[in-house]
Amino acid sequence: MTRFVGIDPATFTGVVILDADGRPIGETVLKGKGKSAPGGITQEQRVSLENQLYSILRPGDVITKEGIGHATEMLITTAKIHGGLEGMITRKGLEFDEVAPNAVKKYVNVSGWVGEPGSKQRLKGKAKKEAMATAALEHFGYSNPRHDVVDAYIIAKIGEAVYRVRHGEKMLHDFHLEYQREVIWSIIDPVGYKEYEKTKNKKPKSTKRRGKPAAADNHTHMTEQQFLF
Repeated sequence: MTRFVGIDPATFTGVVILDADGRPIGETVLKGKGKSAPGGITQEQRVSLENQLYSILRPGDVITKEGIGHATEMLITTAKIHGGLEGMITRKGLEFDEVAPNAVKKYVNVSGWVGEPGSKQRLKGKAKKEAMATAALEHFGYSNPRHDVVDAYIIAKIGEAVYRVRHGEKMLHDFHLEYQREVIWSIIDPVGYKEYEKTKNKKPKSTKRRGKPAAADNHTHMTEQQFLF
């Protein structure tokens, strides 16, 4: 039976497992056992964390994990955790999709910034956790007191959506929210999505004729380019 596994790697690693119908059947936070070190993770703890994930995974699991963010603090520690968990997935004979942290937020319409243009501040800490919890409840009716688990759940839902589109169970246009379609598309066809992004973000050139007043100018009506989802 197909299971969808979402992984939010960190010293406290959130893992959520969905059944074939997309319902949660496993929700946990993994923490490496052993001697600790201030501000990081020891080798003993890291190996324990990796072994715990290995024991959870099963043949046939559809795995999606969050990638490393560009502004990640403690980058070396984070990279070691991610690399170790990825190694356990590979040792289990499985593959995984990776989704960027910003894409995880985007899937539930959470912006990485708050405030008005010109004075925006990055959404982080408790504010980010609360925003993600509220968004998961609004989009999926899902809640959990652990933010690691909430993030892992959203990651698992992304993995489920990608799987269903890849296997023809759903089409992109079956997902009615544009931001969710874009996240799914960016994983299935990253090259095609990048080309779409260039066109989407490109500002239309002015059609005004040089040297003539605007009132006397001819204007070309641009036809919006349609994208198939």
